[in-house]
Amino acid sequence: MRAGTAPGRRFPHRRVHLIASIPSFDVGTLSLGPLNLRLYGLMVAIGVIAGAYAAARLLQRRGLNPEWAVQVSVVGVPAGLIGARGYHVLTDWKNYDGRWLDVIKIWEGGLGIPGGILGATIGGLIVARLRSMPMRALLDAAAVGFPVGQVVGRLGNWFNQELFGRPTDLPWGLEIDREHRPPEYLEDETFHPTFAYEMVWNMLVFGLLWRVALRGRLPRGHLMALYLLCYSAGRLWIEALRVDVASLLAGVRVNIWVMAAVLLLSGLFLLLVTPRRRLIEASLEAASPSDDEASAESPEDDAGPADEAPAGDAEPAEVSDEQTPLGADESTAGSAPA
Repeated sequence: MRAGTAPGRRFPHRRVHLIASIPSFDVGTLSLGPLNLRLYGLMVAIGVIAGAYAAARLLQRRGLNPEWAVQVSVVGVPAGLIGARGYHVLTDWKNYDGRWLDVIKIWEGGLGIPGGILGATIGGLIVARLRSMPMRALLDAAAVGFPVGQVVGRLGNWFNQELFGRPTDLPWGLEIDREHRPPEYLEDETFHPTFAYEMVWNMLVFGLLWRVALRGRLPRGHLMALYLLCYSAGRLWIEALRVDVASLLAGVRVNIWVMAAVLLLSGLFLLLVTPRRRLIEASLEAASPSDDEASAESPEDDAGPADEAPAGDAEPAEVSDEQTPLGADESTAGSAPA
């Protein structure tokens, strides 16, 4: 079943008096001589670069090799694009019935972030495994890189006039051209810019993750679970505002079901797997006023037997990755690079 909103839910039409609003772009391409660049694709590409840079910066701050972020991205980015497109097509397959060649036209829009996260993570972990990189440290790096990339990539939705929410007369309402409006909202002029809401949310998520990462209270790799928890929590309420055509399951948008599942699973992981003391410390320090971030990397009382790093580690940076303030519970063979 497909619809913009759940059956029985319709919002009244109204003409909005435009005192203030956000304009939309008339064109979605940028002409550079003989080249016509799709601005949506350009924003996705810039987002990938920005996300990889953020990941590299975290690796560098932890004394690891920042080039790992680039090496992992070589496979992780294509895998993420395939996953994102695959998720979009699977959840919107009726829109491609009879025109399956359009599946490859990712420059026209249609990338599902849940599939992109999954694909990029799997691709990156495969590279990390094959090249004996510390996988959990790279998961943390990806966790701070994903929201940065999403902030930039969501600008592409603005150029495409897509992913907007219900009609609104708020000053930040987004003007949508008539041809881009759902049939039931043809008389409405401004809508909630849900893509912008998600951009702001991801900025906040990045700020939280970066702070927690530098404080070093969560075990390596658990930052990814915190990212999934925070992102899915925000995406749930943002998704509920959207009115664009979407696949429904039991009258509810499929993306809402997916985000609810991610929220539940990531929350359970943090509650059941993450040591309770570290989870509490991470929560308290994330909420406390900012201190000198450099002190966050000091071992303090969590240093534990850091000398027990696996003897097979060839690079000092990799040893440092497993020794920093995570303590003895991570100085095991299972946490060493494969």
